[in-house]
Amino acid sequence: MTIKVLIVDDSALIRSVMSEIVNSQPDMEVVATAPDPLVARELIKRHNPDVLTLDVEMPRMDGLDFLEKLMRLRPMPVLMVSSLTERGSEITMRALELGAVDFVTKPKISIQTGMREYTELITDKIRAASRARIRRMTPGAPPAPQLSALRSPLISSEKLIIIGASTGGTEAIRSFLMQMPSDCPGILITQHMPEGFTSSFAKRLDSLCRISVVESSGNERVLPGHAYIAPGHSHLLLARSGANYMTRIEQSPPVNRHRPSVDVLFRSAAAAAGKNAVGVILTGMGKDGAAGMLEMRQAGAHNFAQDEASCVVFGMPREAIALGAAHEVGSLNELPRMVLEHLAAQGSRALRV
Repeated sequence: MTIKVLIVDDSALIRSVMSEIVNSQPDMEVVATAPDPLVARELIKRHNPDVLTLDVEMPRMDGLDFLEKLMRLRPMPVLMVSSLTERGSEITMRALELGAVDFVTKPKISIQTGMREYTELITDKIRAASRARIRRMTPGAPPAPQLSALRSPLISSEKLIIIGASTGGTEAIRSFLMQMPSDCPGILITQHMPEGFTSSFAKRLDSLCRISVVESSGNERVLPGHAYIAPGHSHLLLARSGANYMTRIEQSPPVNRHRPSVDVLFRSAAAAAGKNAVGVILTGMGKDGAAGMLEMRQAGAHNFAQDEASCVVFGMPREAIALGAAHEVGSLNELPRMVLEHLAAQGSRALRV
Protein backbone atom coordinates (compact mmCIF):
# COMPACT_ATOMS: atom_id res chain seq x y z
CA MET A 1 0.00 0.00 0.00
CA THR A 2 1.31 3.45 -0.93
CA ILE A 3 1.91 5.86 1.97
CA LYS A 4 0.24 9.21 1.24
CA VAL A 5 2.35 12.14 2.48
CA LEU A 6 1.38 15.80 2.92
CA ILE A 7 4.34 18.21 3.21
CA VAL A 8 3.84 21.45 5.14
CA ASP A 9 6.70 23.99 4.94
CA ASP A 10 6.85 27.70 4.21
CA SER A 11 9.96 27.25 2.03
CA ALA A 12 9.16 26.38 -1.60
CA LEU A 13 12.67 24.96 -1.97
CA ILE A 14 12.27 22.63 1.01
CA ARG A 15 8.85 21.53 -0.25
CA SER A 16 10.41 20.73 -3.63
CA VAL A 17 13.38 18.81 -2.17
CA MET A 18 11.17 16.84 0.25
CA SER A 19 8.71 16.02 -2.55
CA GLU A 20 11.53 14.72 -4.71
CA ILE A 21 12.81 12.54 -1.88
CA VAL A 22 9.40 11.07 -1.03
CA ASN A 23 8.36 10.51 -4.64
CA SER A 24 11.63 8.67 -5.33
CA GLN A 25 10.39 5.82 -3.12
CA PRO A 26 8.20 3.07 -4.61
CA ASP A 27 6.00 2.79 -1.51
CA MET A 28 5.14 6.46 -0.90
CA GLU A 29 3.93 9.56 -2.70
CA VAL A 30 3.34 13.23 -1.95
CA VAL A 31 -0.39 13.86 -2.35
CA ALA A 32 -0.06 17.62 -1.72
CA THR A 33 2.17 20.35 -0.29
CA ALA A 34 1.18 23.39 1.77
CA PRO A 35 3.04 26.64 2.59
CA ASP A 36 1.33 27.02 5.99
CA PRO A 37 -1.04 25.21 8.39
CA LEU A 38 -4.14 27.05 7.21
CA VAL A 39 -3.72 25.67 3.69
CA ALA A 40 -2.74 22.31 5.17
CA ARG A 41 -5.98 22.09 7.11
CA GLU A 42 -8.03 22.05 3.89
CA LEU A 43 -5.64 19.65 2.17
CA ILE A 44 -5.90 17.17 5.06
CA LYS A 45 -9.68 17.07 4.61
CA ARG A 46 -9.32 16.63 0.85
CA HIS A 47 -6.51 14.04 0.69
CA ASN A 48 -6.68 12.22 4.03
CA PRO A 49 -2.86 11.68 4.14
CA ASP A 50 -1.23 8.85 6.08
CA VAL A 51 1.67 11.01 7.28
CA LEU A 52 2.12 14.77 7.66
CA THR A 53 5.58 16.38 7.64
CA LEU A 54 5.37 19.68 9.49
CA ASP A 55 7.82 22.55 9.67
CA VAL A 56 8.43 23.68 13.24
CA GLU A 57 8.48 27.43 12.58
CA MET A 58 6.02 28.89 10.06
CA PRO A 59 4.05 32.09 9.31
CA ARG A 60 0.28 32.63 9.82
CA MET A 61 0.00 29.85 12.39
CA ASP A 62 2.77 28.47 14.57
CA GLY A 63 3.58 24.81 13.93
CA LEU A 64 3.02 23.95 17.61
CA ASP A 65 -0.41 25.61 17.72
CA PHE A 66 -1.43 23.71 14.61
CA LEU A 67 -0.05 20.42 15.96
CA GLU A 68 -1.90 20.83 19.27
CA LYS A 69 -5.22 21.41 17.49
CA LEU A 70 -4.57 18.57 15.04
CA MET A 71 -3.76 15.99 17.72
CA ARG A 72 -6.84 16.97 19.69
CA LEU A 73 -9.32 17.07 16.79
CA ARG A 74 -7.92 14.74 14.12
CA PRO A 75 -4.97 12.70 15.43
CA MET A 76 -2.60 11.51 12.71
CA PRO A 77 1.10 10.62 12.34
CA VAL A 78 3.16 13.83 12.22
CA LEU A 79 6.88 14.02 11.47
CA MET A 80 8.37 17.37 12.52
CA VAL A 81 11.01 18.98 10.29
CA SER A 82 13.25 21.08 12.51
CA SER A 83 16.06 23.57 12.08
CA LEU A 84 19.38 22.87 13.83
CA THR A 85 19.09 25.75 16.29
CA GLU A 86 18.64 25.90 20.03
CA ARG A 87 15.17 27.36 19.58
CA GLY A 88 14.39 24.74 16.94
CA SER A 89 15.40 21.91 19.27
CA GLU A 90 13.35 23.28 22.19
CA ILE A 91 10.26 23.61 19.98
CA THR A 92 10.85 20.10 18.65
CA MET A 93 10.90 18.66 22.19
CA ARG A 94 7.57 20.36 22.86
CA ALA A 95 6.16 19.01 19.57
CA LEU A 96 7.01 15.46 20.64
CA GLU A 97 5.20 16.06 23.93
CA LEU A 98 2.17 17.22 21.95
CA GLY A 99 2.04 13.97 20.01
CA ALA A 100 4.38 14.21 17.02
CA VAL A 101 5.77 10.74 16.26
CA ASP A 102 9.33 11.82 15.45
CA PHE A 103 11.41 14.54 13.82
CA VAL A 104 14.12 15.11 11.26
CA THR A 105 16.39 18.07 10.74
CA LYS A 106 15.98 20.16 7.60
CA PRO A 107 17.95 18.89 4.60
CA LYS A 108 21.18 20.73 3.86
CA ILE A 109 20.45 21.68 0.27
CA SER A 110 24.03 22.67 -0.51
CA ILE A 111 25.57 19.35 0.55
CA GLN A 112 24.63 16.86 -2.16
CA THR A 113 27.00 14.18 -0.83
CA GLY A 114 24.80 13.68 2.24
CA MET A 115 21.50 13.48 0.39
CA ARG A 116 21.53 9.68 0.03
CA GLU A 117 21.86 9.25 3.81
CA TYR A 118 19.23 11.95 4.39
CA THR A 119 16.84 10.28 1.94
CA GLU A 120 17.25 6.98 3.77
CA LEU A 121 16.72 8.65 7.14
CA ILE A 122 13.58 10.60 6.32
CA THR A 123 11.90 7.85 4.31
CA ASP A 124 12.56 5.32 7.11
CA LYS A 125 10.96 7.75 9.56
CA ILE A 126 7.95 8.27 7.28
CA ARG A 127 7.48 4.48 7.07
CA ALA A 128 7.70 4.17 10.85
CA ALA A 129 5.28 7.09 11.32
CA SER A 130 2.75 5.49 8.97
CA ARG A 131 2.68 2.42 11.26
CA ALA A 132 2.75 4.34 14.55
CA ARG A 133 0.02 4.15 17.17
CA ILE A 134 -1.44 7.63 17.49
CA ARG A 135 -3.35 8.70 20.58
CA ARG A 136 -5.74 11.62 20.82
CA MET A 137 -4.21 14.28 23.05
CA THR A 138 -6.48 15.36 25.89
CA PRO A 139 -5.74 18.70 27.56
CA GLY A 140 -5.10 18.61 31.28
CA ALA A 141 -4.34 14.88 31.45
CA PRO A 142 -3.01 13.94 34.89
CA PRO A 143 0.75 13.49 35.15
CA ALA A 144 2.23 10.06 35.69
CA PRO A 145 2.26 9.06 39.36
CA GLN A 146 5.60 9.42 41.11
CA LEU A 147 6.62 6.24 42.86
CA SER A 148 7.58 6.40 46.49
CA ALA A 149 11.23 6.75 47.39
CA LEU A 150 13.29 3.64 47.63
CA ARG A 151 14.52 2.29 50.92
CA SER A 152 17.79 0.62 51.73
CA PRO A 153 19.00 -2.05 51.21
CA LEU A 154 18.15 -1.22 47.59
CA ILE A 155 20.27 1.91 47.36
CA SER A 156 23.62 0.84 46.12
CA SER A 157 26.02 2.51 43.75
CA GLU A 158 26.45 -0.98 42.30
CA LYS A 159 22.95 -1.12 40.79
CA LEU A 160 22.26 0.55 37.43
CA ILE A 161 19.34 1.02 35.04
CA ILE A 162 20.29 0.98 31.35
CA ILE A 163 17.70 2.29 28.84
CA GLY A 164 17.50 2.27 25.04
CA ALA A 165 14.82 3.79 22.78
CA SER A 166 14.18 5.25 19.35
CA THR A 167 10.93 6.34 17.62
CA GLY A 168 8.50 7.54 20.28
CA GLY A 169 11.25 7.22 22.86
CA THR A 170 11.49 10.83 23.99
CA GLU A 171 8.02 10.65 25.52
CA ALA A 172 8.50 7.10 26.77
CA ILE A 173 11.73 8.11 28.53
CA ARG A 174 10.04 11.19 29.99
CA SER A 175 7.21 9.02 31.35
CA PHE A 176 9.68 6.50 32.81
CA LEU A 177 12.01 9.04 34.43
CA MET A 178 9.18 11.12 35.90
CA GLN A 179 8.24 8.08 37.98
CA MET A 180 11.77 7.57 39.30
CA PRO A 181 12.36 8.54 42.93
CA SER A 182 15.24 10.84 43.79
CA ASP A 183 17.30 7.97 45.25
CA CYS A 184 16.96 5.52 42.35
CA PRO A 185 20.05 3.79 40.93
CA GLY A 186 22.11 5.63 38.34
CA ILE A 187 20.57 5.53 34.84
CA LEU A 188 22.30 5.55 31.43
CA ILE A 189 20.18 6.27 28.35
CA THR A 190 20.68 6.04 24.61
CA GLN A 191 17.91 7.61 22.55
CA HIS A 192 18.38 7.90 18.79
CA MET A 193 18.61 11.65 18.33
CA PRO A 194 20.83 13.94 16.25
CA GLU A 195 23.49 16.23 17.62
CA GLY A 196 22.09 19.50 18.94
CA PHE A 197 18.88 17.99 20.31
CA THR A 198 20.07 15.79 23.16
CA SER A 199 21.10 18.80 25.24
CA SER A 200 17.60 20.31 25.03
CA PHE A 201 16.11 16.89 25.74
CA ALA A 202 18.21 16.49 28.89
CA LYS A 203 17.42 20.00 30.13
CA ARG A 204 13.70 19.44 29.56
CA LEU A 205 13.77 16.18 31.53
CA ASP A 206 15.86 17.72 34.30
CA SER A 207 13.18 20.40 34.80
CA LEU A 208 10.40 17.77 35.04
CA CYS A 209 11.95 14.95 37.09
CA ARG A 210 12.93 14.46 40.70
CA ILE A 211 16.22 12.97 39.56
CA SER A 212 19.03 14.98 37.95
CA VAL A 213 19.20 14.50 34.15
CA VAL A 214 22.20 15.59 32.05
CA GLU A 215 23.61 15.08 28.59
CA SER A 216 26.69 12.96 29.23
CA SER A 217 30.04 14.60 28.60
CA GLY A 218 32.00 11.43 29.41
CA ASN A 219 34.19 10.54 32.40
CA GLU A 220 31.38 11.24 34.88
CA ARG A 221 31.02 9.08 37.96
CA VAL A 222 27.60 7.39 37.73
CA LEU A 223 25.64 8.41 40.83
CA PRO A 224 22.28 7.32 42.28
CA GLY A 225 19.50 9.77 41.48
CA HIS A 226 21.19 10.82 38.23
CA ALA A 227 20.49 9.98 34.58
CA TYR A 228 23.04 10.40 31.78
CA ILE A 229 21.85 10.74 28.17
CA ALA A 230 24.06 9.86 25.21
CA PRO A 231 25.01 13.00 23.26
CA GLY A 232 23.71 13.04 19.69
CA HIS A 233 27.20 12.85 18.20
CA SER A 234 28.68 9.94 20.21
CA HIS A 235 28.13 6.46 21.59
CA LEU A 236 27.62 6.30 25.37
CA LEU A 237 29.36 3.46 27.23
CA LEU A 238 29.55 2.28 30.81
CA ALA A 239 33.01 1.63 32.27
CA ARG A 240 34.55 0.69 35.62
CA SER A 241 37.18 2.70 37.43
CA GLY A 242 38.12 0.95 40.63
CA ALA A 243 34.95 0.70 42.73
CA ASN A 244 33.10 3.29 40.64
CA TYR A 245 31.08 3.17 37.46
CA MET A 246 31.96 5.87 34.93
CA THR A 247 30.48 7.15 31.69
CA ARG A 248 32.51 7.09 28.51
CA ILE A 249 31.68 8.62 25.16
CA GLU A 250 33.33 7.77 21.86
CA GLN A 251 32.91 8.66 18.21
CA SER A 252 33.59 5.25 16.76
CA PRO A 253 31.61 4.32 13.61
CA PRO A 254 27.79 3.98 13.74
CA VAL A 255 26.37 0.62 14.77
CA ASN A 256 23.08 -0.50 13.16
CA ARG A 257 23.36 2.83 11.28
CA HIS A 258 23.13 4.71 14.59
CA ARG A 259 25.48 6.82 16.66
CA PRO A 260 24.61 6.79 19.50
CA SER A 261 23.68 3.11 19.35
CA VAL A 262 21.71 1.20 21.97
CA ASP A 263 23.70 -1.97 21.25
CA VAL A 264 26.95 -0.17 22.12
CA LEU A 265 25.54 0.97 25.49
CA PHE A 266 24.00 -2.42 26.33
CA ARG A 267 27.16 -4.33 25.43
CA SER A 268 29.27 -2.04 27.60
CA ALA A 269 26.82 -2.57 30.48
CA ALA A 270 27.08 -6.34 30.04
CA ALA A 271 30.87 -6.14 30.26
CA ALA A 272 31.14 -3.57 33.06
CA ALA A 273 28.12 -4.27 35.29
CA GLY A 274 26.90 -7.81 34.58
CA LYS A 275 24.25 -8.86 37.10
CA ASN A 276 24.20 -5.38 38.69
CA ALA A 277 22.48 -3.91 35.63
CA VAL A 278 18.81 -3.79 34.71
CA GLY A 279 18.12 -3.34 31.00
CA VAL A 280 15.05 -1.53 29.65
CA ILE A 281 14.20 -1.39 25.94
CA LEU A 282 11.45 1.02 24.93
CA THR A 283 9.54 1.93 21.77
CA GLY A 284 11.58 2.27 18.61
CA MET A 285 12.03 1.40 14.96
CA GLY A 286 14.48 -1.30 13.91
CA LYS A 287 16.51 -3.78 15.95
CA ASP A 288 19.21 -1.67 17.64
CA GLY A 289 19.63 -2.90 21.21
CA ALA A 290 18.27 -6.43 20.82
CA ALA A 291 21.66 -8.17 20.47
CA GLY A 292 23.21 -6.00 23.18
CA MET A 293 20.33 -6.76 25.55
CA LEU A 294 20.87 -10.49 24.97
CA GLU A 295 24.52 -10.00 25.97
CA MET A 296 23.30 -8.24 29.13
CA ARG A 297 21.06 -11.21 29.95
CA GLN A 298 23.90 -13.65 29.34
CA ALA A 299 26.06 -11.57 31.71
CA GLY A 300 23.44 -11.85 34.47
CA ALA A 301 21.38 -8.67 33.99
CA HIS A 302 17.59 -8.68 34.36
CA ASN A 303 15.84 -7.10 31.38
CA PHE A 304 12.50 -5.47 30.63
CA ALA A 305 10.80 -4.66 27.32
CA GLN A 306 7.90 -2.32 26.60
CA ASP A 307 4.79 -4.12 25.36
CA GLU A 308 3.30 -3.68 21.90
CA ALA A 309 0.11 -1.96 23.03
CA SER A 310 1.93 0.98 24.66
CA CYS A 311 4.68 1.38 22.02
CA VAL A 312 4.50 4.03 19.32
CA VAL A 313 6.54 1.63 17.14
CA PHE A 314 6.99 -1.95 18.35
CA GLY A 315 10.29 -2.61 16.57
CA MET A 316 13.17 -2.66 19.02
CA PRO A 317 11.24 -4.32 21.89
CA ARG A 318 9.82 -6.97 19.53
CA GLU A 319 13.34 -7.85 18.29
CA ALA A 320 14.66 -8.10 21.87
CA ILE A 321 11.73 -10.31 22.92
CA ALA A 322 12.17 -12.52 19.84
CA LEU A 323 15.85 -13.05 20.72
CA GLY A 324 14.94 -14.09 24.26
CA ALA A 325 16.75 -11.06 25.69
CA ALA A 326 13.89 -9.79 27.89
CA HIS A 327 12.84 -11.44 31.14
CA GLU A 328 9.66 -9.38 31.54
CA VAL A 329 7.35 -7.38 29.28
CA GLY A 330 5.12 -4.55 30.52
CA SER A 331 3.27 -1.43 29.52
CA LEU A 332 5.02 1.92 29.69
CA ASN A 333 3.03 2.85 32.80
CA GLU A 334 3.95 -0.40 34.55
CA LEU A 335 7.67 -0.60 33.71
CA PRO A 336 9.02 1.86 36.34
CA ARG A 337 7.24 -0.03 39.13
CA MET A 338 8.35 -3.40 37.74
CA VAL A 339 11.98 -2.26 37.58
CA LEU A 340 11.99 -0.82 41.09
CA GLU A 341 10.23 -3.87 42.56
CA HIS A 342 12.84 -6.12 40.96
CA LEU A 343 15.66 -4.03 42.40
CA ALA A 344 14.00 -3.99 45.84
CA ALA A 345 13.65 -7.79 45.78
CA GLN A 346 17.31 -8.11 44.82
CA GLY A 347 18.30 -5.84 47.70
CA SER A 348 16.25 -7.89 50.16
CA ARG A 349 17.83 -11.12 48.95
CA ALA A 350 21.30 -9.62 49.34
CA LEU A 351 20.51 -8.79 52.96
CA ARG A 352 19.46 -12.37 53.72
CA VAL A 353 22.60 -13.91 52.22
